[in-house]
Amino acid sequence: MSDLHWLTLKQASDAIQSGTLSPVEYTQALISRTEQLDPKLNAYIKFTPERALSDAHKAEDIIKENKSITPMTGIPYGLKDIIDVKGIENTAHSKILLENISQKNASVTDKLISSGGILMGKLALHEFAIGGPAFDLPFPPARNPWNINHHPGGSSSGSGSAVASGMLPAALGTDTGGSVRNPATSCGIVGMKATYGRVSKSGVIPLSFSLDHVGPMTRTVEDNALLLNAIAGYDKNDPSTEQNQKLPDFTEFLQKGVSGLRIGLIRHFYTKDLQAEDEMCKAIDNAAETFRKLGATVEEINVSPLSHFSSCNSIIMYSEALSIHNKWYKERPSDYSRATRTRLMPGLFINGEDYVNALRTRTKLAQEINNQFANFDLIMTASSMEEACRIDEPETVARTYPRQARTVFNISGHPACSVPTGLSTNGLPLGFQIAGPYFDESTVYQAAWSYEQENPFHKLHPEIK
Repeated sequence: MSDLHWLTLKQASDAIQSGTLSPVEYTQALISRTEQLDPKLNAYIKFTPERALSDAHKAEDIIKENKSITPMTGIPYGLKDIIDVKGIENTAHSKILLENISQKNASVTDKLISSGGILMGKLALHEFAIGGPAFDLPFPPARNPWNINHHPGGSSSGSGSAVASGMLPAALGTDTGGSVRNPATSCGIVGMKATYGRVSKSGVIPLSFSLDHVGPMTRTVEDNALLLNAIAGYDKNDPSTEQNQKLPDFTEFLQKGVSGLRIGLIRHFYTKDLQAEDEMCKAIDNAAETFRKLGATVEEINVSPLSHFSSCNSIIMYSEALSIHNKWYKERPSDYSRATRTRLMPGLFINGEDYVNALRTRTKLAQEINNQFANFDLIMTASSMEEACRIDEPETVARTYPRQARTVFNISGHPACSVPTGLSTNGLPLGFQIAGPYFDESTVYQAAWSYEQENPFHKLHPEIK
């Protein structure tokens, strides 16, 4: 079997379970791919091939004995280096935590291990999920496989780069203001921020307690749903997870189609509140037209200006982030990157009244989004406003980074999935996002899968030079 590295998670899983592909063979192929490409992409902070091969042999034994087999059995994956793995450094891409050895697994790590998945290592990020891309840290920033001179998006930058380049079929990132969906859009893969409370954050270094999410990143919608199946569910160690929510099979309705679905298009986010670049704007509008052709009703809707959501997100995030970093920020400021020091600074000037008012505003904005689902099954809008910028132009990164519509669904807590649409004339990925009602990731996946069948971007692969 050639080009094993381009197998989707589902293809690899089916081949492994049918006996036509060995987990060891598959893992070895991805190890070789990583050894070839990662010196160019810097996607990994900690690459663990020895552990991966050991896990692959265990997966083979499980399959031979025909016990506890899941779609993740024998599937390599990577974790953003902010997620605990017992016995391995959890650095958050920072000098401050270089010697931080995790004493136990995060909840999502335990779930992936119990599912038979194969850990390939820990992946690069923006320092503490906020400061980057930075060139003044112990680890270099990850790069975009479609053009290594360009930014892969953040903060789950290594996760996006590793999956898009074929080093991994699946990875986990975290999302506080769009940090799963940003690299997914920039790298041309699928990224899901599930409903707040759907996936445990226990064992994940926090940035903002009330905004953080853990999310799956894959090359296809089906793969993403399979990965969410593996990590979702109540966790007694994370009180934000929902105990009474039924946990569905997120793949169940993928092929149901979108005929009859009602989709609200928030177009003013990318045409009025912020002006998306022409190619991105056309890509989103064309996606809306695709849904219409597939039988869905798509109507423009209006909500509060995008700036209201982004400002609210910023006040809450910076306040909560500084509460976590205050001691280090005062005692070890030089151990942060310049980018992180700069981005944490606003928290110093936000008082309690500002924070409380932002929480009140958040409730109103979340309800405003939620009210839309009385008339619509889904919402679609922009993810990013332009293609990925160059990584070595800090002023450009600083200008383009806030130009997005992802924070809306961190504020509201609704599930939101970024979906690739194609390439710009510069050969860089374009995309949009779909959001749904609380705990209805299944319908989001249903629409995303239907779009993917019409636009199978995952069949295109970057030529990494």
